[in-house]
Amino acid sequence: MSKPLLVAKSIAKNQTIDLHLLSDWANRHGCITGATGTGKTVTLQVLAQSFSDIGVPVFMADVKGDLSGMSQAGQLSPKMQQRLQMLGVEAPEWQACPVTFWDVFGKQGHPVRATISDLGPLLLGRMLNLNETQEGVLQLAFKIADDNGLLLLDVKDLRAMLQYLGDNASEFQTEYGNISAASIGAIQRALLAMAEQGGEEFFGEPMLNLDDMMQTDTNGKGFINILAADQLLQSPRLYSTFLLWMLSELYENMPEVGDVAQPKMVFFFDEAHLLFDEAPKVLLQKIEQVVRLIRSKGVGVYFVTQNPLDIPDTVLGQLGNRVQHALRAYTPRDQKAVQAAAETFRPNPELDTAAVISELGVGEALISFLDEKGRPNIVQRGFIVPPASQIGAITHEQRQAIIANSIVAGVYEKAIDRESAYEKIKGRVSQTSEGSSQATPPVANDNEAWGRSAGSQSTQSPQPHSQQPAPAQQEAEGGGIAGALGGMFGNLFGGSGIRRRDNVAETMVKSAVRTIGSQVGREIIRGVLGSIMKKR
Repeated sequence: MSKPLLVAKSIAKNQTIDLHLLSDWANRHGCITGATGTGKTVTLQVLAQSFSDIGVPVFMADVKGDLSGMSQAGQLSPKMQQRLQMLGVEAPEWQACPVTFWDVFGKQGHPVRATISDLGPLLLGRMLNLNETQEGVLQLAFKIADDNGLLLLDVKDLRAMLQYLGDNASEFQTEYGNISAASIGAIQRALLAMAEQGGEEFFGEPMLNLDDMMQTDTNGKGFINILAADQLLQSPRLYSTFLLWMLSELYENMPEVGDVAQPKMVFFFDEAHLLFDEAPKVLLQKIEQVVRLIRSKGVGVYFVTQNPLDIPDTVLGQLGNRVQHALRAYTPRDQKAVQAAAETFRPNPELDTAAVISELGVGEALISFLDEKGRPNIVQRGFIVPPASQIGAITHEQRQAIIANSIVAGVYEKAIDRESAYEKIKGRVSQTSEGSSQATPPVANDNEAWGRSAGSQSTQSPQPHSQQPAPAQQEAEGGGIAGALGGMFGNLFGGSGIRRRDNVAETMVKSAVRTIGSQVGREIIRGVLGSIMKKR
């Protein structure tokens, strides 16, 4: 059953009209636009708290630090009292939201990591700002690493792999194509520049498990996952690529649910213009596909940006729920943006939409949500209702106390560095119980290499190479493909498999591809917007 979420109140002709967002249409996506200082952050906070109250987990990036206040109960201030009197409503029941703080750099929240392999060559190429030729060489590096069972987990693995390709380019030229030394050098320099900006900390293990973000508290409220993005925003490509990777992981891992009474998760994409700036056409097409298809997974995506022109028309057309704060028409481009924004709303005969957009005050907006039949309502001018949580940032001590008592405290704090491409290529792997003592980059046995590859993608409990059972022991316990499937289904039915799976609800496709040593397995379905991004 649909749940109406109160977002704003419209006052016209001495009548007050409640403007609700219907929960069963919330996964039709939306956008919050408006100039700086017009109230977008408070609107985002009201929406996020409304979703949390009905049990929907939320993810958002906090680019200014203001959203951290959602972890504390609000309080009545003179300005708030004035707004409540104007709207003719009582003060909300002040309450905090259940919050989990995250931070790519691990300073203002739990660390967030992904492996190089999971990010994939397309998103990594965009993060490094590579040209077409350099992206081709990067894809070759991933392909050769896959074929040789070399795991690319962190930046040093990719550097070692690139150096190995450069030193042995002639050996790979016939099978894979030309590998330019100049392109290798350009990629290495881009990796160095990224490391200097702190991006190197994003890559590694344990990798983020999105299930840890999709939690509810004991009262049934959805957790609000807040990413500290004030420092991250100084590296715009890292910021936008990280959020796009998260969106692709949601698309790839969540099952189809169709139309639901409320979303399974809501994803707010703040500073959305960074996602589309200088993005190649092929990437824009894939973003459009994901935005269109991810609603069937029960995920609502809301773009937050200053100007609606920042969002391509193909994506803007997918956003059914809209909140438009004031735009200032100081330049011809601004005037064009005002007119474009006005034309996207369903007209209201009692409003001159284009004129009103420039007149709106702080906390005031033009609003159009989908009705009970999925049609856009006529645009209404309204005042955003006050949130029940604190407006503004919290102290460092308050943040640290929340981090220490988090449901994922201690899970991601310690980085894990295990055997991967770097150790194999550099010949630093000691002899193990398997009797393996390769000192040069080996072409690993398919089942053995991809059995370890499955472990590399696990975000839960990666095991070091030295603790893996010997081949004879694997045979006795059901090794290889049979052992992988046995472990998967053994855990599902309460049995004991060879490799412990903390999350047996992972999609069968992703688990099988990363475990079974087949030709399909070698063509890893990476977290690059799902299988639709894979070049066949």
